[in-house]
Amino acid sequence: MAILLLFTVNGQAEQVSFNKKKVDNGYSFQYQWLDHNARAQSINFSLNQKGLFERFRNFKTYQSRYAQKAILRRIKKHMMRNPISGVQIVYRQQQDKFFIEAKGLDTNKVAKAYQTITTIENKITNEYLKDSYYQPFIDHQHNSGIKVDHVSIANDSVGDLKPLKPIILNHVSIQNIREVTNYVLAFIQSIPYNTLESRITSSGAGFSPPLKVLWENQGDCDSKMALTAALLRALMPRIEMVLIYIDGHAFIGINIPGQGKEVSIEHNNVRYLLADPTGPALLPLGALSPESELAINQGHYVAEDYHEVSQ
Repeated sequence: MAILLLFTVNGQAEQVSFNKKKVDNGYSFQYQWLDHNARAQSINFSLNQKGLFERFRNFKTYQSRYAQKAILRRIKKHMMRNPISGVQIVYRQQQDKFFIEAKGLDTNKVAKAYQTITTIENKITNEYLKDSYYQPFIDHQHNSGIKVDHVSIANDSVGDLKPLKPIILNHVSIQNIREVTNYVLAFIQSIPYNTLESRITSSGAGFSPPLKVLWENQGDCDSKMALTAALLRALMPRIEMVLIYIDGHAFIGINIPGQGKEVSIEHNNVRYLLADPTGPALLPLGALSPESELAINQGHYVAEDYHEVSQ
């Protein structure tokens, strides 16, 4: 299968060509693009079938009703194994929501039972979300919802992307973090862009894990952000990063010093230089679109740490 993309727009990412083909135990990928300095770049690598098709096989759009049923089943199973003495637990459904009631003659026991149930429900809900690669999310306007757990997705993709490390380091020096980052940015910016669905209401619709972005040769800003973070983590395991969310967009921050008027933020007492991997604008490390920079300057963003995972 081959796709050829030829277009030239001043200041816009250009993917010159993309090709993938079946090889032993996986697929090979060939990309060509123009970087921030209009220089031709290319990369060829192979990815195994497990990473491409198995890693996130069970990842799906978040459905509240299905999630509540699954969580309730886990709670019932836990309560059957750990009954509360002197209290009857009743489960009921009202429209799309499920409720747990505690009944008993001793009001103190009932009150303590509710405390126990709340603790168990919170613990099991968090476990279910983590297992499903989702997490609670509150945007800068305090709207709440459930979004993809991009940190976990990125972490679980690092191993699959490690074959790219020696290949990329044949093009750039690992000693130069800027050079490495800008190479990765231009590569991912050149991948065709899909419009982002609302993080608060989409329930993960439209999101693609990192290797799926490469497979489909397209992705929205959240998908490209996760791919960039995972690839940079594979290249530089100890670099501190942060994932940045603004309305309708996402990008990353890297803990390296900025220069001149480059855009950065301070988060949890760490200074991060910002980068936008989305494209099609060719923006090097430290540069954002005017709209994104305005959102940062106004504090209209949410930041999420993405640091080295302790082994």
